[in-house]
Amino acid sequence: MMNMLRPLIFLLILSIYACRHAEPPLTAQQIVDSAITVSGGNLYPESETSFFFRDRKYESAIARGKKVLRRHTFSDSLQIMDVLSGNDFQRFFNDSLLSLPDSVENRYANSVNSVHYFARIPYGLNDNAVNKELLGEVDIKGKKYYKVKVSFDQEGGGEDFEDTYLYWFDKKTYKPDYLAYKFHVDGGGIRFREAYNERYVNGIRFVDYNNYKVDPKQVDFMEIDSLYEKEGLEMLSKIELKDVEVKRGN
Repeated sequence: MMNMLRPLIFLLILSIYACRHAEPPLTAQQIVDSAITVSGGNLYPESETSFFFRDRKYESAIARGKKVLRRHTFSDSLQIMDVLSGNDFQRFFNDSLLSLPDSVENRYANSVNSVHYFARIPYGLNDNAVNKELLGEVDIKGKKYYKVKVSFDQEGGGEDFEDTYLYWFDKKTYKPDYLAYKFHVDGGGIRFREAYNERYVNGIRFVDYNNYKVDPKQVDFMEIDSLYEKEGLEMLSKIELKDVEVKRGN
């Protein structure tokens, strides 16, 4: 009888040992930290970037330790330069500073910041106003992903702090292959982005996106990945960054 029980006792002891030494589950913060590391890591804060998006040139620079974002709009002999430094926004028309109403400044500032933000994903996910929650693991097109929800504090979260984001991080590489967001401005809506054309420029990862839309009244935003799998999203546009350059700041 004892000989028969020995294998069972051994398996029980082995199971108890395995449970005690099992790796604890990852947190949303750990997943995002890993994603930032594989996408550029410490190179982000010390690098200056430039790229073209929809015929406008975008630049990020480092001036006296502060990040400065610029957008250049060209039209014949005219040039408009928008500059966002911290919370301060300025618009120059052929080098002359324009005076704009606060509402217009806020709209332009959000537009400039948004393009730079998406271009540098996932780096901005560690900003102070960002809240991250791991929703679980899902399969998309035969690959396993960590699904992470992102929301924002009102203080420091910008005018769009009520927007909600979802990110899908590859379980093996930690790279964010998909993202979605639910926004409220201009009547609101939902977007889902599928990354493609991954490339590293001077150590920093950049991607382009297939940009999809869906009627927010017809879908549960938190389950939008299931609708994507069923090809239930409508292609809206392509988000393409061209002539990307990266150099180290001084």
